[in-house]
Amino acid sequence: MTDVNKKILIVYHSQGGNTKEAAEAVAKGAKQINNTEVVIKQALKATIENLKSCDAIAVGSPDYFSYMAGGLKDFFDRTYYPTQGSVTDKPCGIFVTHGGGGKAVKSVESICNTFKFKMVMEPVLVQGMPDSKSATTLIDLGKKLAEAAKR
Repeated sequence: MTDVNKKILIVYHSQGGNTKEAAEAVAKGAKQINNTEVVIKQALKATIENLKSCDAIAVGSPDYFSYMAGGLKDFFDRTYYPTQGSVTDKPCGIFVTHGGGGKAVKSVESICNTFKFKMVMEPVLVQGMPDSKSATTLIDLGKKLAEAAKR
């Protein structure tokens, strides 16, 4: 009997490309775990169904004025009430790109806690474009999400 594919949803907002690059590193890690399907969605295009149908979620944002990007906040606003109770304890990971602050992570963590997602590891903070060290941590986040989805 083969394992059923588990779906990892990666929702992110990116204007300059740093957070998109980070999202792709998370996806690379998740894909290293057998029987894992990865869906990457820009936050403004991600849907309630995307969230309901995934087995784990990663959310990524740049740090704008020490807060998450409006696109990610829009995703959370649109999906909160329609998914209340149906996403409790869903494995989750957070990644934030920044130019030297990284304080936006607090706003992302706060909303993820409101959704009652279960964090699989500490949030990943990436200054600028992911370098080899931060890419390795992002890949690790993807692997941990895929492994948590199988439990």
